[in-house]
Amino acid sequence: MRLVIAEGSAILRAGLAHVLGDRGHELAAAVHDARVLPALVDTHRPDVLIANVRLAPTWDDEGVGAALAARDAHPGTGVLLFSSAPEPQHVARLFAGDGSGLGYLLQDRMTDTDGLMGALSQVAGGGTVVDPRMVGALAAGAGARPDGGAASGLGLLSERELEVLTLMAQGRTNSAIAERLIVSAGTVEKRVAAVFDKLNIPGSPGDNRRVLAVLRYLTDRHAAQVNTIDFTRERRRRMLERVA
Repeated sequence: MRLVIAEGSAILRAGLAHVLGDRGHELAAAVHDARVLPALVDTHRPDVLIANVRLAPTWDDEGVGAALAARDAHPGTGVLLFSSAPEPQHVARLFAGDGSGLGYLLQDRMTDTDGLMGALSQVAGGGTVVDPRMVGALAAGAGARPDGGAASGLGLLSERELEVLTLMAQGRTNSAIAERLIVSAGTVEKRVAAVFDKLNIPGSPGDNRRVLAVLRYLTDRHAAQVNTIDFTRERRRRMLERVA
């Protein structure tokens, strides 16, 4: 497949180029600056864009913005992002859509050749790849909304279905969920199926429905938390203005 790499470290960039070239892939470009990516994607039309979340010029979140721009301009482009640590805001931005043809790994997985090749194949085929440690770390910080309400997409689920999805987000298998909730495995399977159905999670061969459901859970929770923080800041600002 044809690839474009965006990575700030010259050593890692060269290493990825060498490994991918040895596996028979075509490297169209390898850069460190997000500002050149739109033109490169337009010119080379890569099957997959591999990018670090943090790129020049500011080393903040340019990789995420470049990935989303590439998807908007060329919807068939696969995107494999990676970062040194789980970053909820970046995951939420990347997977705000349907999640097809997207991947997010922690950086040390990029040096695992077999794992990297597998992730690339899944992403190029329209699948979804998320580092399990990423999901676990995000789930650990995904608490309930301060007002006790349900996030918009999750409001479709019953209390029991949301309970099952929350445990899925913690990386638990169906059998582990059944043991935790003291119900039968069949009951858990029915609730998991209901979660997929109500959240409209696709069941095509290229999709991992558990991953997509967990991503929906995490992105909705994150969006709810951000909205609550923004509301609190705005309310505090208005109170200060009245005092002044």
